[in-house]
Amino acid sequence: MSEQQHGVVFPAGPDGRRSTGAVGRTVVADALAPVDPTGARAAERETNWRTGYLAHVRRTTEAVVGSRTGALAVAEAGLASVHRQMRVVVDGAEVELAHLRSAAPSGSLTTETVTGEGEPERELTLPFRGRRLRGAELSAQLEDWVARGVVEPSCADAVAAVAAHPEWLALPGRTVAVLGAGAEMGPLTALLRWGATVAAVDLPRPPLWERVLDTARRGAGTLLLPTRDDVRGADLIGDVPAVADWLGGLDGVPVLGNYVYADGATNVRVSTAVDALTLRLQGQRPDLALAFLATPTDVFVVPEEAVAASQAAYAGRGQVAKLLGRPLRTVTAGRLLQRAYPKDATGPGIADSLVPQQGPNYALAKRLQRWRATTARAAGTTVSMNVAPPTRTRSVVKNRALAAAYAGAHRFGVEVFEPATSNVLMAALLVHDLHTGGGPAHEEPWQDEAHAAAHGGLWRGPYAPRSALGLAAVLGVGAARG
Repeated sequence: MSEQQHGVVFPAGPDGRRSTGAVGRTVVADALAPVDPTGARAAERETNWRTGYLAHVRRTTEAVVGSRTGALAVAEAGLASVHRQMRVVVDGAEVELAHLRSAAPSGSLTTETVTGEGEPERELTLPFRGRRLRGAELSAQLEDWVARGVVEPSCADAVAAVAAHPEWLALPGRTVAVLGAGAEMGPLTALLRWGATVAAVDLPRPPLWERVLDTARRGAGTLLLPTRDDVRGADLIGDVPAVADWLGGLDGVPVLGNYVYADGATNVRVSTAVDALTLRLQGQRPDLALAFLATPTDVFVVPEEAVAASQAAYAGRGQVAKLLGRPLRTVTAGRLLQRAYPKDATGPGIADSLVPQQGPNYALAKRLQRWRATTARAAGTTVSMNVAPPTRTRSVVKNRALAAAYAGAHRFGVEVFEPATSNVLMAALLVHDLHTGGGPAHEEPWQDEAHAAAHGGLWRGPYAPRSALGLAAVLGVGAARG
């Protein structure tokens, strides 16, 4: 990757190329160094990061089970490595990322305000399979998901609390900045329907803003959007100082919601830019709260109850699955239909749902967000970060292998959600967190991450996700094409 770029960039090597693999390898090694020197050296020596990253990223989670101090050390070291390596192009020259903490903006942003014409929804309703669930129906669906291991019980409890307190929905007194306003998994639509104030940031793309403006007019909230020279939007990768100053000047208790996504290396660049924006904005607004969505396709420490449920699911699988499982494992050298956790596992387990098709840049971008959530929460910041369910977003279904795997996932105990359902579910969890100081306090960061997780069944199913992914894709290929 050597083309001319702007704003936040990967560092250029001696040959002028910008190696995403070299940065990712170094970040993971640096993150492991304080707690697992052997693992750090193994990451440094990895010669094929594109395919070899899986084990090393897993190790950053596995190495800190049972150690709050270790988890914080990994998060701090990983973030420091990203900020030390990544660069910013300023007037054609590369400078350190820290430049963005104090740099003057290239120009100021003004605010366009759109007020919704609808009535705010005064009851939590959840779109689901063509219906809107409310009241007893919503409670029944939450109970069904818990019973089938699709969401953690604490997720259902949090959503039920919001349903019992509909006055929470409008988030009175707060202004929620939605970075990635056009993202399918973002909360913008739900928040505006509920009557909240939303500051929307996304690229200056007129069709995107027409959709956002239409959503705002049909909603009941207040939409604030940045403009410059009559152009709506802002480029986070290249305009951190201006966006930070614009957000910092808005009224209301600020919430910075990170819902950005891009393909490939750009995902790391925009996630790094948002992290630099976060640090700058925290300096301006000490009352800043942070919000993130954690991807389900990552590595998490999960509660003992989830491990036990998975063991029971494995023991209770059907006769056909038992008959086919052994030969499949034999002919694939154990790669297919592995147990999700060791047979005699006790205590918390490691749920490894990394998907190779998403690649190391996606893993690094999402890990950067998790590390920021960990360090910010430890510093006393209100943080909302919840694991979102597997969802049929455009970014997923355009990958044929992932689309097929999602289409066949139900055969292995994994429920894949539609975007409309995921959006409202995760927006409700955000509302819950903001009204409860980020949710209950836990001893270890992994418990914060596991709380209220809507993992779709990946943590409680009988099989390790990657060991079932290939079969799910084969079984789902017809449905995916349809």
